[in-house]
Amino acid sequence: MRAKAAYSGKSTSIWVDPMNCFLTAFRCGLKPLAALSAAFLAAFLMVSPVLAAGTLSHAPTTANLYIISPKDGQTVPENFTVKFGLSGMGIAPAGINQEGTGHHHLLIDVDELPPLTEPLPASDHIKHFGGGQTETTINLPSGEHTLQLLLGNYSHVPHDNPILSQAIKVTVQ
Repeated sequence: MRAKAAYSGKSTSIWVDPMNCFLTAFRCGLKPLAALSAAFLAAFLMVSPVLAAGTLSHAPTTANLYIISPKDGQTVPENFTVKFGLSGMGIAPAGINQEGTGHHHLLIDVDELPPLTEPLPASDHIKHFGGGQTETTINLPSGEHTLQLLLGNYSHVPHDNPILSQAIKVTVQ
């Protein structure tokens, strides 16, 4: 059987045969239980891409994500509040798998979007609001910054039709 494996955003095809893994492991001196474990591992590798793809949730094309404030081009102090807006879908905390919902992720000074079929990594540039928050106060150094929202599903994976706001620029003084 053939399975697709992904590593660091690159995918490759590999051949996986659970029965052959069992027989090879058994012939190499592994006890039957260990050989069976090797076969189960091979089977898992075969279906794991399917399981990962199962974490994508559907989003309607009419959903709209936006930043209420600050406004694009606005000058803000170092400590300021960002208010999130969403129409056409609802908000639910991370971990709650409810159709038509998601939770916010704030992208700060992100030049390139993260992979949109994997859980979003938490970092200084990708802030998670898995509690269902609709605003936050952030502190940024002086200068120009870019803010953008990305809606994630119950497992922090963007939806099959990614719900992404327009990026805005703010100047921090």
